[in-house]
Formats: sequence, C-alpha cells, structure tokens
Amino acid sequence: MEIKPLRQDLLDYLSDHNLVARWKKAVKLFSSNIRHPSLHTELLEPKWHGLYSFRIGRKYRALFFFVKEEVIEVFQITNHYKK
Repeated sequence: MEIKPLRQDLLDYLSDHNLVARWKKAVKLFSSNIRHPSLHTELLEPKWHGLYSFRIGRKYRALFFFVKEEVIEVFQITNHYKK
C-alpha cells in the first residue's frame, strides 16, 4: 500500500503536535498491512463517500481515501476526541 506524500499543512500539524514518530510508525504498519489491529482502520459513515480513517496513536486519526487500488491520500489529521 502506498501513501501519497502529505501536504505541508498536514506535515506542520504532525510537527506541532509531536506526532512525527507516531506517524512514521503508523505509515510503516499501514504500508505492510492496512488492517493491522493497532491502526483500527475503519470506513466512515456515510459509507458511500468512501472515506476511511486509521489511528496515529490513541488520540489522533488520519482520514484518507483511495486514489487508486493500492494508493491512498491522507486529507486530514484530527484529534479524535476533541470536545
């Protein structure tokens, strides 16, 4: 599985929230197994939109969609438990 390079704003977000190491670990796991248990990859509602997410640590998630069969693009990184 290939992940397209992140936009600069997403790279800045990772850096600002001290997530660079966690991101690298998640990418390594995702590249070898999209369904790795620690990633908690899921299809988001409504399902027909084709948007997915995976964990970057316990608190943050990367939102993505498939560009091609084996290529994804992460379009947002969020605080999963923001109130």
